[in-house]
Amino acid sequence: MSDGDEEPEESADAPAPDVDVETLQERLDDAADALESAETEADLDDVEAILDGVESDLEAADLPEPDEDDEEDPADEIESRLSDLRDDLEAQRGPYAEDVVAAIEDAQSTLESTRWTEQGEDELQAAVSEYLDAAADPLGEAFAGGDVADPEALAEELDAVAEAVDAAGLDPDEDAETIEALTEATDALTAGVEDAQEWDDLSVRQKLRAEGYYEVINQKHKDFPPEWTALKQWEKRENVEMILLCLEHMGDSEFMERHCLEALKRVASEEALEEVGQRAARRDTLAVEIVGRIGSEDGIEHVVDFVDAEGNPELRTTALKSLGEIGSEESTQDVADQLVADNDSVRSRAARSLGLIGDTRAIDPLTDVLADDDSDTVRASAAWALVQIGTERALEAAAEYADDRAYIVEQEAQKAADALDADAAEAAA
Repeated sequence: MSDGDEEPEESADAPAPDVDVETLQERLDDAADALESAETEADLDDVEAILDGVESDLEAADLPEPDEDDEEDPADEIESRLSDLRDDLEAQRGPYAEDVVAAIEDAQSTLESTRWTEQGEDELQAAVSEYLDAAADPLGEAFAGGDVADPEALAEELDAVAEAVDAAGLDPDEDAETIEALTEATDALTAGVEDAQEWDDLSVRQKLRAEGYYEVINQKHKDFPPEWTALKQWEKRENVEMILLCLEHMGDSEFMERHCLEALKRVASEEALEEVGQRAARRDTLAVEIVGRIGSEDGIEHVVDFVDAEGNPELRTTALKSLGEIGSEESTQDVADQLVADNDSVRSRAARSLGLIGDTRAIDPLTDVLADDDSDTVRASAAWALVQIGTERALEAAAEYADDRAYIVEQEAQKAADALDADAAEAAA
């Protein structure tokens, strides 16, 4: 039993009495000496244990605060020295067999994931061939390969070396020379792969030349830049692949981008739909127009969301025109919804697009527009659309306005009346 006079026992978590700045520095001196004389991985493990102990005691120690005149906190100084010794320790470890395998795998990944030029493929072949020879000696193996300039095949040939390194069970102490020789050879492989010519190393013109883009022009071409001359020739041949190639490599030039897109608009091939669809998604009005020119129903998804693009009548009318040119009844409702838009141009274009689509479900809303819209231009577009739909009911709805107050409406309505007369005459014959 305590009588209350005993000193309380020291907490188990309290720092040891000898943990002070001088002691910690001495322990770091011991670690530095041990690191300098270390010859095996076990020796390095002992050094790491010393450093771990110093770090643990430093965290637990209640070191005095630095005086105002001191330039550096003693704890900070110890932490900095501790960090430096850990870096030196890691630098002295290895190399290890697993590092060699990891470097081989990195080289394989680069070989397979990079686009190489023909020159680069030849350089890769030489690098891998030399590596297979260099790795064979320290492993006591013979590796076949390096005979073809195919990056993926070369990557597969490196598997044999990685497997041999794994199977050798190399010890970092007993087999240090073997690991060092393999590391040196693998470093040379890495450097060879890094130095091989990639496709991205080429200039734009080198890439276009390699793809055969300039083959359609002679040395006396008149236009500048020469890419424009070639573009016009590829357009004449309706070669969408080459037009897209030019757009890919020269899309940063506003001049060439515009000419490439204009060429795609004139050729209007479904081959270009994916590219122009991506550009349409960025609200590119010309791309939206090209989607319509292509006329594929797959293009609807690229433009339909723009028919109600607030604040951009040009984009809306272009999208409506494209849907009309595509002509799918799938978009009838989206287009018809714009017959009540605030903008006259949007309403007029919606009416005409309904005429191009030709869906008879549009007859009633077009008839309402013809009767009630405040703009004669919009009413004329509705009459034109009814004539385009061309059924008897559509023609009759338009023909009622053959003596309309507005000449442009009367003109379209008269076409409907004439079509009805022609049908009646044909039926009577």
